This record gives sequence, structure tokens and C-alpha cells, in this order.
Amino acid sequence: MKESADVAVDPSPIHRQVVEIVASRTLYDVARLKPESELEGELGIDSVVLESILEALSEHFGLGSGWDPSPTTLGELVADVTSALGDSSPADSSPADEGADALLRILVDTAVRHTHYQRHQLGLDADFESELGIDSVVLTTIVADVADAAGIPQEATDGVLATTLRKLHAELASLRPPDGQDARAEATAGEDAWDSRSMKDFMEERDPDLFAKARSFRRYRTRREREKLYWYGMPHRGMSGSRALIHDDLEGREREFLMFASNNYLGLANHPKVIEAICDATGSFGATHTGSRIIGGTNELHRELERRLARLKGREACAVFPGGYSANLGVISGLVKSYDAAIVDRLNHMSIVDGCKLSGAVRKIYRHNDMADLERVLQRSQGETMGRLIVADGVFSMHGDICDLPGIVRLAREYGARVLIDDAHATGVLGERGTGTAEHFGLKGQVDLELGTMSKALAGMGGFVVGDEEVIDYLRFYANSYVFAANIPPGTAAGLIASIDVMESEPERVTRLWDNIRTLRSALLDAGFDLEKSESAILPIVIGDERTAMEMGRAVRARGLFCQTVVFPGVPLGDARLRISVTSEHTRADLEEAAGIFAEAGREAGVLPPTER
Repeated sequence: MKESADVAVDPSPIHRQVVEIVASRTLYDVARLKPESELEGELGIDSVVLESILEALSEHFGLGSGWDPSPTTLGELVADVTSALGDSSPADSSPADEGADALLRILVDTAVRHTHYQRHQLGLDADFESELGIDSVVLTTIVADVADAAGIPQEATDGVLATTLRKLHAELASLRPPDGQDARAEATAGEDAWDSRSMKDFMEERDPDLFAKARSFRRYRTRREREKLYWYGMPHRGMSGSRALIHDDLEGREREFLMFASNNYLGLANHPKVIEAICDATGSFGATHTGSRIIGGTNELHRELERRLARLKGREACAVFPGGYSANLGVISGLVKSYDAAIVDRLNHMSIVDGCKLSGAVRKIYRHNDMADLERVLQRSQGETMGRLIVADGVFSMHGDICDLPGIVRLAREYGARVLIDDAHATGVLGERGTGTAEHFGLKGQVDLELGTMSKALAGMGGFVVGDEEVIDYLRFYANSYVFAANIPPGTAAGLIASIDVMESEPERVTRLWDNIRTLRSALLDAGFDLEKSESAILPIVIGDERTAMEMGRAVRARGLFCQTVVFPGVPLGDARLRISVTSEHTRADLEEAAGIFAEAGREAGVLPPTER
């Protein structure tokens, strides 16, 4: 072990490659990583992250399993690698055609920092999504960082659509202002002019004060609310069924709305048996358990709920998490590691995206429901990684269509991958008994892991995963969002068990739900709306332009109907839409009134042509 004081700044290939690997595992800027930096005290690199770094270095430099250093500074880590290599020092692994272009160096350095790749793995012609797993959110951050470093106006980068580093470099180079021009002039909007910014513009606002972006967004949001375009978070004043009493913050009064923004697909949230079960269990067991499942937080109701969910899904075992989001975080990061690959549909829910990021795995993105592209990704990733997990939503939450599960299962078997399907919007909706995507396609027991949330059709709170008992048992000890989080309250567990009872004893609820879906879907299509390929209780009215979507949402609410208007980051820029949720509780009169409201609002906003007189 060498003292850090003896280690000078080393511009050698070894030094650069070690720093790049550390940067890729910590997301620090390379400039922050100095030889004298203490790994734990200054950089916050704990034993878990350090182990990941050492494994990556061992693999990258071919150091073997016997290499077991204990560095305390970055300089010592470089010295340890150099000593282990001896005379077999590798050559510089920078991209061959990076050359001396300063903008390209900035771009590659930034991509290293925001992905889990080392420099030599970032081919300039590798596709961002299918080969590198760089989605639109990560790409937005990379572009913003490069623009800031290179003096490119942030507003000029809004239309950047490059698919490779080489193409992105060319686009950014064309946006550089002439010498002497102020590249960071702040975009302003007059009080009476339309502010064309979206929520994307506040994600990467740069300021020494971390809260500056919050102040900017507050001004933007306040203006949207004055225009009655933003209405998020308005409070309910009672139970929400096919109609709901809501305090309209923009009008300053209570209003009854026809409710098409609820995921209470089977109407179980207001069922007397469910409410009674919650009250009885709370009286018997108290409000909650203040502990995790492993230490003091397990109740007999939790175990019964897991047995019932496993039986509902036809699987050996189940683990219940505090939420559906945390279930994806814990399951994906618990199973998939930095030497594995997560292969994901590009329209997956954000909880899947974040689970993949947390895992540190190589992420590959295939085009939405495109099995030819999935097969191409599987072929190209053979030999690059160890294990591979294909992850997809059962029902895509902003589009309403269903994953091609038969294609996914077939390709997973052919290429030796495992499959995780998130049934958040499929449980209670798809299949004759409402058990989800696998039942819908006649593939019960052929999906490795089925995950879901209990806050939608099951009318409670929490998430769950079902699968083979040995896998579920492993996750109980290695899924951090299970191990280190408090459990759902016993009353909630009792209510969920009652919901499953009602769902199983009243299958007509699923039948009624699908009658309602078909009725409203047909009416909206006849009116001329674009519903994409929706095959579920989620009906998207696709609009595209964000301003038009918000204006139609305002027109819908003005007529007494409540549904979701979805803009970035819920969907990519240019893909704004209204999102309608149908339930079994809607009456035929509700559906007819809703269809009329959507048509009128669509004509007012210019989404539909005006009625001919």
C-alpha cells in the first residue's frame, strides 16, 4: 500500500481508466476525482460501492479473483491497479476517433459520468437505446451537461433527437454560438405571451443555489394554474366512485365531477366488506407496526395476504412490499447486478427505469412491443453480460396497450433470459378471472416473476411479487426496499384480503368492467379520437402538442368531468394526451355523458374538427 502523498497526478492510461470506472459507479464528474480524495470520507464510497468498483476494475484489467486491495484514497487505488498489472499495462482505451475535438471529449466524459459504462465501451456509433440503454431522461441530462460546459444555449437543445454519440456530437457542434456571443442568455416569456416551456426545462436548470430551480418552477406552475391548465393534487371530499366530490382549488369551491381518473377498476375501494375488514383489523392490531418485515414488522395478516396473492396468481410464493414502486426497485436491484443486463421496453413505468438504474446493470432498451428489436438486443448482448432479465409492463400505464407476452416468453426461452412482468394495471383487469397478463395469454406459470401494486384494482396500498419459492425467499433477504422498509399496516392487509375475497366471489365485476371499456372505447373512436392500441381499462386520447392537451383538459373539467392530462415527464415531449380510466362502477348514462363531454371539449380545443352546421 502506498501513501497517497507519494502518488502524483498521473495522466497515464491506467490512471484515466481507473478514474473513469470510479466515475461510472459514483456519477462524480471526473474533475472531482483527485488522487488525494479519500474514498469514504470525501467521496462517500461505502463498502458496497467500493466492492462494485473493485469488481469492475478486476474485470476491466483482467486482475483475477486473487486481487483484494484495501485503498483509502483514489491515488492508492490507482497504485494498487498499477502494481497488480506490473509490466502488462494496457493502452489507452479512449474511442479511436475521439481525436482532439474538445466538444467530443466533453460529450464522452459526460456520457461516462451519467451511465455505467467505461470510456472504451461507449462506441460512437452504438445506438443509445437498444445498445447502450440510454433513455430520453438520461439523454436529457447528458445534453444539458454538455451544453452547459460547451456554452450552448439550453433552449437550443430542445429539438435534439440524435441516436448515437457521433450524431449527437454533430448536432451539438451545429448549435455552438459564434465566438463572443452570450450563449447563456436566459429565455424569458412576456406576461401575455404563451410560455412554451415544459417541466423538462426545470430538470436541469443550473445555479449554485440548489433551490433556484424550485423558485423558477413555482413561477411557471403558478402561471399555469392562473390559466386553469394545471390542477394536480386537488383534494377529494369523500369516497370516489363513478362520481367524486372534489374541492376545485382553481375555482375555490366544491364541485361534483364525473370521475374518469381513478384506478379503482373493480369498485372495491368503497365495498362495505373491505371497509369493515380494515376497521376490524385496525381495532384488533392497532394502526401499524413500526418495523420492517424481518425485524418486528410481520403480522399474521401479512402472511395470509401473501398466501392469497400467490394463490390468486397461481404461484408458489409471494413477498409484499410497502408499494408497487418499491417492489420494482427492490426486485430488480436485488436480482440484477453490474455484470448482468436488464432488457426493457422503452415505455416501461418509471419504477422499472429506476430499479434498473439502482441495480447498476447494463441496460438495453428495445422498441415498444417490437419483438424483432427485442431479439436483436438479445442477440447483440450474448456474451457481453452474465444474466439477463427482460422487464415489461403488462399493461402500459400511459398507453393502455398490452405487452406481447407470448413473444417475450418465446425469446426469453430461446436466449436463456428471465422475465419480469409488472401487472400493476393488469391485475383485476386482464384474464377471465382478472388475475393478469399471464392468464390473458394462457401463459400461467410461464412468467418467471409477476409483480404488481395493490393500490389499484385491489383497492389498498403496497406492492408484491410472486414466483418460485426459492427466488421469493432470496428477495426477502436481498431486496433492500423489503429488508429496510416498514411494512403496510395490518388494517390495509386485512382490507386487501377482503378485496381478493370479493373479486373471487363476484366475477361479474370483471365482466361489467369490460362491457364499460368496450362501450366508451367505441364511442371515442366513432368521435374521431386517436386511442392508439389500447386494449385495457386505460383509454388514451392522443394529442401530441402539450398546450393543446392542457387546453382540452381544461375544457373537459369545465364540463364537470375529471380525467388525467399527461405531459412530460409522464410521456415524452410531443406525446401529450388525456388518460381515461374506466371502472366497473360507471353506468351506461355515465359513459354516454363522458363521450359527449370529450367530443365537445375536443372540438373546443381543436383536437376534433368543428361540427358541421
